Amino acid sequence: MALFDTADYDGHEHVSFFADERAGLRCIVAIHSTAPIGISGGGCRMQPYQDSQAALRDALRLSRAMSYKLALVGLPAGGAKAIILGDPARDKSAPLLRAFGRVVERLGGRFIAGEDAGTTPADMRIIGEETAYVVKGGADTARATAEGVVLAMEVAVARRLGRTLDRVRVLVQGAGRVGFHVARELKKRGAEVIVADRDPRAVERAVAELGVSSIAPADVFSADVDVLSPCALGDVLNAQSIPKLRCSVVVGSANNQLKEDADADALVARGILHCPDFVSSAGGVIGAALDGAGGSAAATAFLPRMSQLPELTSKVFELAEKSGKSPHAAALGLARERVAELRRSSR
Repeated sequence: MALFDTADYDGHEHVSFFADERAGLRCIVAIHSTAPIGISGGGCRMQPYQDSQAALRDALRLSRAMSYKLALVGLPAGGAKAIILGDPARDKSAPLLRAFGRVVERLGGRFIAGEDAGTTPADMRIIGEETAYVVKGGADTARATAEGVVLAMEVAVARRLGRTLDRVRVLVQGAGRVGFHVARELKKRGAEVIVADRDPRAVERAVAELGVSSIAPADVFSADVDVLSPCALGDVLNAQSIPKLRCSVVVGSANNQLKEDADADALVARGILHCPDFVSSAGGVIGAALDGAGGSAAATAFLPRMSQLPELTSKVFELAEKSGKSPHAAALGLARERVAELRRSSR
């Protein structure tokens, strides 16, 4: 694999490939940055990939996005991501998780692992049998992530539609851990909420508990709504889906919503206001930091950062308008500038 030549390599400090054949472990750990204090944080994702190149691409993009989120909200750590190749429903086992714990331990504290798609708080406790460098508190950051998404959505809707969320028609793609809470917060604000998910159980729960409506996953991108909120996996905004969109605003929690950076320009050309995902989902890293720093004891330090998310969102939109760039390009520039400042300060 030509790591340094790939378009997704972004000055990453460290990328490792690990294997433990006896435990069935094959994984990639990508550390984008450890600035300013020598540590990085990020989730451990387990899912099947088409090939190892696809897994590497995901690790590089997700770790980069984590650095950007942390830098934009002013938290003192860099971003990383671990990818375990395999189907969690079939391949996950205690020996595999303990083997991954030994991988984290070998990195000597440069990487603090947490849960992500395909892993759970219970998995983190097993990983913690082999390393102290894992978040074992079991805090559910989904609520914090969802709160950040809705705060960003309020800014975007006011800017593009001149309205509050009351009676705005929002389609939440993905009714899982984060999407469910996004839908719940939107209902509190009077929005008309529709959900879609490939898991019928997730849809049934949202419909029953929240009183939302639902549509088939195949109809998501052509739905006649004001706002699309991608809260599942990435690459959903691409050359195939963007021409179908009938919404005016896109704000969601899914990481790497754009398949390619150029897709941001396609959204601008369609007149669709898109909030970059590493801005709209930044509430999750604030929630994780709050838990890691001692829960309620750290609320004074970290909760004000959540209230700054609307200001950050507005700043990104204003930079985009002034520069003639897409919001994605504007946010990338701002995030890269802040990461560079952190790296300089740590030398």
